[in-house]
Amino acid sequence: MRVTITGGGGFLGQRVARRLAQAGHLGGRPITGLTLFDIAAPPAPAASFPVASIAGDVADLPPAVIPPGTDVVFHLAAVVSAAAEADYELGRRVNLRGTDAVVDACRRLGRAPRLVFTSSVASFSAGPGEVVGTATRQVPANSYGAQKAAAELILADATRRGFLDAVVLRLPTVSIRPGRPNQAASSFVSSILREPLNGEEAELPVPDDFRLWIASPAHATDWLLHAAVLDTAAMGLDRSVNPPGLTVSVGEMLVALEAARPGAAALVRRVAAPRIEAIVATWPARFDPARALALGFAPHGTLEALIGEFVAETRRKNRAGGAIVQHGAIGEI
Repeated sequence: MRVTITGGGGFLGQRVARRLAQAGHLGGRPITGLTLFDIAAPPAPAASFPVASIAGDVADLPPAVIPPGTDVVFHLAAVVSAAAEADYELGRRVNLRGTDAVVDACRRLGRAPRLVFTSSVASFSAGPGEVVGTATRQVPANSYGAQKAAAELILADATRRGFLDAVVLRLPTVSIRPGRPNQAASSFVSSILREPLNGEEAELPVPDDFRLWIASPAHATDWLLHAAVLDTAAMGLDRSVNPPGLTVSVGEMLVALEAARPGAAALVRRVAAPRIEAIVATWPARFDPARALALGFAPHGTLEALIGEFVAETRRKNRAGGAIVQHGAIGEI
């Protein structure tokens, strides 16, 4: 089995690559080759099979990125929310034209590889009490969400035509992401936990009663790997899934933070950030996970378990003498 990861230098791309390298197989089939692609050549994990690392422009995709015989493509390359809002042309180039280039590369294979795509909660806009279900219409309130929703339609049509076999995950905000704050509008969702757990201050641009839909890095990675091997016969024309994330308020996050490290919540400073709040205020926080659960996606654990996961991973990295490094923007929106 040959696998490609676009956005292979990003946070989730690196996690998926490491999991594949450690397992050596996907869905019971041995992996014979892995290609990682990003704007800069991604770090390659040690593996029992060949790993290629390629740099380039996703909208002008080098042929070697999705070579003949490719079975699975994780299309994770993206320009994140605030960056796509600030630079309309860049967002369109990467999020739309990049997806077109991936579809064209799959068409040239002459077969239908499984394509796993990361869409986003930002492809919806809804009131705080609304529950997003399978049939809820996507009406994005930002360019990033619009680009992701458009890409979903492109991939569903490419699937209908037999060019590929898509599974689209509308990911929640992934938290806690290691590294430092980036250009994602949701960057604060990780930083208000990550920095205080490390004894540092963090900025909070939304009120304590603001509600979010989140997922841990481990759950997001598990969902991506499950999407690569699930039986899509039951999906029909609708190739998009709202995975079973976790709905929490900022206040609940701060309570859990304080329980994990007493005094840490005092390091969170309230700041005014109208541009960020205007983007994230349109994102719904409640989703009906029934379809995802029926398709075998594992339900999420507790907020306390999410924080414990981050603490345990940080300790493992520190014991190994390495730092947790963020190479890209995937995992936040």
